[in-house]
Amino acid sequence: MEAQPVDRSDKMRLTRQTNYAVRILMYCAANDAPLSRIGDIAKAYSVSELFLFKILQPLTKSGLIQSVRGRNGGIRLGRAAGKISLLDVVKVTEDNFAMAECFENDASECPLIDSCALNSALRKALGAFFDVLSSYSIEDLITARPSINFLLGLDEHQPAAPAA
Repeated sequence: MEAQPVDRSDKMRLTRQTNYAVRILMYCAANDAPLSRIGDIAKAYSVSELFLFKILQPLTKSGLIQSVRGRNGGIRLGRAAGKISLLDVVKVTEDNFAMAECFENDASECPLIDSCALNSALRKALGAFFDVLSSYSIEDLITARPSINFLLGLDEHQPAAPAA
């Protein structure tokens, strides 16, 4: 039997909540103002304020975001952008990292549970995924794109393209 090529079209996918949690943090990090307003963030990303408010709950509970109430209130990062890793965000916003039934606490009824090579391989893959996420900060994401302030509507002037 001939080996079939591996189809890499299926990609691992994080939830929409995680995606927008990272975007909220990026917005706050890129914003020069002391506070960011949810309405402005919603407008920048073309999503509803209600959706963003739902995402803010776990971010504020974990300390990644601070919320300031009142008429002139808003949100800001809970710590420096360079001190917030993508892993921090993913751990707060994703429900579960069980890649197979045997990752669950109550385990499966599989007779190989204690000596399964698949379980070991998946744990190693998940560890590598976490290592990569922990190596990137919110600051890394915003400094990688010089035009981020313009793209988010935080700056009216698009930066000049770097000289070639």
